[in-house]
Amino acid sequence: MFSERDTQGPVRRHGSIEVVCGSMFSGKTEELIRRMKRAKFAKQRVEIFKPAIDVRYSEEDVVSHDHNVIQSTPVDSSQNILLLADDIDVVGIDEAQFFDMGIVDVCQQLAARGIRVIVAGLDMDYRGVPFGPMPALMAIAEDVYKTHAICVQCGDLAYVSHRLVQSDKRVLLGETESYEPLCRACYSRAIAAEEQRLDN
Repeated sequence: MFSERDTQGPVRRHGSIEVVCGSMFSGKTEELIRRMKRAKFAKQRVEIFKPAIDVRYSEEDVVSHDHNVIQSTPVDSSQNILLLADDIDVVGIDEAQFFDMGIVDVCQQLAARGIRVIVAGLDMDYRGVPFGPMPALMAIAEDVYKTHAICVQCGDLAYVSHRLVQSDKRVLLGETESYEPLCRACYSRAIAAEEQRLDN
C-alpha cells in the first residue's frame, strides 16, 4: 500500500489498480495470492473476492492450480464488492473475466477511495478473443503483469487456453480435462485440425 504523511500528520493513502492476466495454468491466481499474503504480512487489511459461479476447487476459498489457498468472499455481482470493501487497504479480485462490465467502475471507485486493487483474470477466452471486462481493466490499471503458461505441445510460452471439449459456451468451467495451454503456432494448427475433422 502506498501512503505518505502530509504536513498535518495523517496518512494519506494512494489507491491503485494492478492487473495480473494470462492464459489458464499460467499462475495468475498464484500471483494474486502471493501479493495478498504479502499485504497481510505487512498488517494491511485485505479482502479477496471471487465470482460465486467459480466453485471448481472450493465454494468459498480462492485456490490456485497448485492448491495454494486463501480465504475469499464469493459475490454474485460486482456492485457487492463496493458494499463489502469498507475499512479495507487491499482488495483482491480473482477470475475477473467472469464479472459483469460494472467491475471496471467498481475498481475505479475502490482506487479513488485509496484502496490498492489487485485483479486477476483470463485476458482471452478459448477462441483467442479478449475476455469480458479484462481489456478495460488492463487499460485503466497502473500496472499490468502478464503471466505465461508453457505450451504443452512444443514448450514455448503459451498464448491461449485451447478448449479440448466440444462446447460453444463462452464460460465453461474446467481444468486440464477441458483446456490446454498452447502457443500461437500450436493453437493455429489445433484449430486447423479441428476444422478439417468437422469438414470430413
